[in-house]
Amino acid sequence: MARSSLYWFCRYAFLNQRGYPWQHNWHHELICTKLEEVHAGDCRRLIINIPPRYSKTEIAVIDFIAWSLGLAPDSEFIHVSYGARLAASNAARARDLVRSDWYRELFPDTLSDPARRASDDWRTTAGGVVFATGAGGTMTGFGAGKLRDAGDHGFGGAIIIDDPHKAAEATSDLVRRNVIDWFRNTLESRANAPTTPIILIMQRLHEEDLAGWLLAGGNGEIWDHLCIPALDKDDVPLWPQKHDFEALDRMRRIKPYEFAGQYMQIPAPLDGGIFKIDWWRFFPLDALPPVKRVVQSWDTAFKTKTTNDYSVCTTWAETDRGFYLVDLWKQKAEFPELKRILVSKAAQRWGGVLPNAVLVEDKASGQSLVQELRRDTMLPIIPVQVDADKISRAFAVTALIQSGRVFLPEGADWAADYIASHAAFPNGAHDDDVDSTTQALRYLSQGSGIEGWLAWADARLKE
Repeated sequence: MARSSLYWFCRYAFLNQRGYPWQHNWHHELICTKLEEVHAGDCRRLIINIPPRYSKTEIAVIDFIAWSLGLAPDSEFIHVSYGARLAASNAARARDLVRSDWYRELFPDTLSDPARRASDDWRTTAGGVVFATGAGGTMTGFGAGKLRDAGDHGFGGAIIIDDPHKAAEATSDLVRRNVIDWFRNTLESRANAPTTPIILIMQRLHEEDLAGWLLAGGNGEIWDHLCIPALDKDDVPLWPQKHDFEALDRMRRIKPYEFAGQYMQIPAPLDGGIFKIDWWRFFPLDALPPVKRVVQSWDTAFKTKTTNDYSVCTTWAETDRGFYLVDLWKQKAEFPELKRILVSKAAQRWGGVLPNAVLVEDKASGQSLVQELRRDTMLPIIPVQVDADKISRAFAVTALIQSGRVFLPEGADWAADYIASHAAFPNGAHDDDVDSTTQALRYLSQGSGIEGWLAWADARLKE
C-alpha cells in the first residue's frame, strides 16, 4: 500500500521514523490525493493553502519527494522555502528517508548517491536530483523535471515551494514583491520540460502574497486551488486534536488579522483586524459641531500605474467631542497635478476654519512636494518624520477610534471603502487611507493648535 499510495507511504514513514502511529486526520488524505494527481500528470499547477503546523511540509515536501523518487528514481526536484537553511533541512530529511533500511525494502531500485549527499544538493544513483534553496537564491545549473521521450508523460520531478514568505516580513511590500519577482524571473525558468509541475503550499499572509498573485492570474496560468481553513463555515475545527474550537476562537479574538490569513486563508479579515468595523462613529455632515482647528494629512505617491498606491488626503476637524473626518480625496496623480490639488484643498474652509496644518509624510515622494510648497506658498506645511512601522503607528491611534472619539460623515460615498481598507489592514492591497489617517490622528492627539502652529513656525525659521 505504501508503494502505490502517497497517503499510506506517509503513514508508514511516520511509523518507521517515530515508532508510533501517526495521528492522522481527513485533510492529510485530501492533500495526498491532490499530490497524486500531480504525480499522475493530471495537475500541473497546484496551490495548497493550509494553516501552519498541519503536516503540510511533511506531506508535500519530504514524503512526496521520497515517494516520487521511489517510483521514478531519476526525478529531478527543486525545493524552495523562505530560508535556505529551512529548505536544506527539508531536503536532508527526504534524503534520510531514501537512505533508511525500511525505504530500501520498499524501493530497492532507488539508492542515494554516496558521492553527492549534501543536504541542499543530493542525488540518486539513477540520476535523480534534489536541490534546495531559499526564496531569492541562485540556482544556476539546476532544473526540475525530466524531458521524457515523445509520448512518454511519466512523472520526472517538480518544483515545490513551501512557505516562500516569512510571516514576519509579509507586510513589507518590498520583501513580498521581491519574492514574486524572483518566482517570475528565475524560478519558473528552471522547469526542464513543459510538463514539469509546480506546487505551492503555504499559509496565506497577505492579499498580494505569492499565492494571491498567482490566483489572480499573475503568471497567466490557471492553478488548481486546494484551500483548507482551520474552521469551516459552521465553525467546525479542521483538526480538533491539534486545535479545538476554543483554542482557535481565542486566536481569532487575540490576533484577528493574523488568524484570518494564516488559519482561515482569507488574508483580509471580514470583521476587522487592528481597526474593528463597529468602532467607527458617524455624524450628519450638515451638523458639524463648532470647529477648533482643521488638519489635512497627505500620503503621496507620484506614479500612476495600476499597481501603484493612490495619493490620499484626509481632512480632519477637531471639536470638543473628538475628531471628525470631513473630507477624503483619493487619486493617482502626477507631481504637478498633486501640487495643484494640495494648494486648492488647503484654501478650503471647514466649519468656517482654514487648515491650521498640512501634514506631508517626509518620504521620497513627499520631500520634493514639501520643498516646492515651502518655496512657493505660505501654507502651513509640516513634514512628518516616520518614527515607527505602519502597524505600530496604527496601534497608536486605535484607542481614539475605539473610545468613540473619531467620527465619519453619514452617507459619504467613500465611507464604505474607507472602513473596509482599515478593516483589511495590514493585509490589504493598499494602505494609503490608513497611513493618512494614522498620521492625522497622531498629530491631532499630541497637542493643541498652538503646538501645531509652533511646529510650522519652527520649520520656517530653519529654512
